[in-house]
Amino acid sequence: MHGGPGQNFEVPMRMTTAAEAAAHIKSGDRVFIHTAAAAPQELVHAMTDRAPALRNVEVVHLHTEGDAPYASPAHRDSFHTSAMFVGGNVRKAVADGGADYIPVFLSETPALFRKGVLPLDVAMVHVSPPDKHGFCSLGVSVDCSRAAVETAKKVIAQINPNMPRTHGDGIIHVSDIDCAVEVNTPLPRHPAPVFTDVETRIGRLVADLIEDGSCLQMGIGAIPDAVLAALAGHKDLGIHTEMFSDGVIPLVEAGVITGAKKKTHPRKIVASFLVGSQRLYDFVDDNPQVMMLDCAYTNDTAAIRRNDKVVAINSAIEVDLTGQVVADSIGTWQYSGVGGQMDFIRGASLSEGGKPIIALPSATRRGESRIVPFLKEGAGVVTTRAHVHFVVTEYGAANLYGKNLRERAKALIAISHPDHREQLETAALARFKRL
Repeated sequence: MHGGPGQNFEVPMRMTTAAEAAAHIKSGDRVFIHTAAAAPQELVHAMTDRAPALRNVEVVHLHTEGDAPYASPAHRDSFHTSAMFVGGNVRKAVADGGADYIPVFLSETPALFRKGVLPLDVAMVHVSPPDKHGFCSLGVSVDCSRAAVETAKKVIAQINPNMPRTHGDGIIHVSDIDCAVEVNTPLPRHPAPVFTDVETRIGRLVADLIEDGSCLQMGIGAIPDAVLAALAGHKDLGIHTEMFSDGVIPLVEAGVITGAKKKTHPRKIVASFLVGSQRLYDFVDDNPQVMMLDCAYTNDTAAIRRNDKVVAINSAIEVDLTGQVVADSIGTWQYSGVGGQMDFIRGASLSEGGKPIIALPSATRRGESRIVPFLKEGAGVVTTRAHVHFVVTEYGAANLYGKNLRERAKALIAISHPDHREQLETAALARFKRL
């Protein structure tokens, strides 16, 4: 390596092929893979191609878009995945014992690296080309990836002109990169969802709970976007979130999202990672309105609560009659991860005028109730009944805060699917003796 911060240079780091870069990975190493849409696919495949020469390489990551060939049964002797969030590309491997899941709040994932709980040998990241000062950007995923770059013994980068250059914590100098591979491929894209009638009704009900001047946290998917689509008549909304997608852009362009009322980072959109369409990636590229920050900060309850009227909108797989929220598993089947739900549920509840919201359809596509007398055996509670406030389905909004167990059951039955209310009432009466 040569050069340093503030110096100008044409070729400041060692450029190589993906195969040569992957040769830095040795048996027994722990390797981090950049998050979500930033997963460096060429490096991932080059690493997996080395499977015959490798044994006991632990691969660590949050959700990643694209292929995860290292999780294939054919490579079990070479690689083992420890996922801090289970995406579709490793879900089967976790289910059949070929990979493992690490339950952890998103806010605490950087600390796993910084405190040496999971020391990293290699970090494989996906960055923008360096600017004239030698700085690259982690682009659409800063999250715990910044901590991975800071702490890994070796950093291997996939450099791509299609990676947006974002402002905030994701700026890394080429002197921090041991070797790099040039690619020119589009980032994974998520098209904007088409809302069902149920999702539209949920979106409107949640929007009714949101006051002008609120600061929003939301994720990706139909329900968060349905909420955003219902906010066109609101004023001076702000964004402090772990991630956002395309639904934010029309509200920024319409002057609904201004951030004018935020106490921290006023007039800035604060996030930690992004997934969406090309329109989203173009929107955030070199946009000083968007700050991509370390998730140890974005998801810190102390940081979240500094803004007033924080509204956290999160989803669930099932909610029991006492308010326990399952969001990452279906019985013993690990579906996703803890993520940042609890970080923002707690942060919003501590915010002055804040509203933590769990929003979900009342029934599954197969017609099963998602409000249940008892959680499925083996299911993991992500948000406890002491933390939950609002639960919203297409049939209404239940405010559980300050309510006893019997009152909670009655409120949740009222917003359950009509086909299941009698069964839920019978179960509640058996448990609580009266309603």
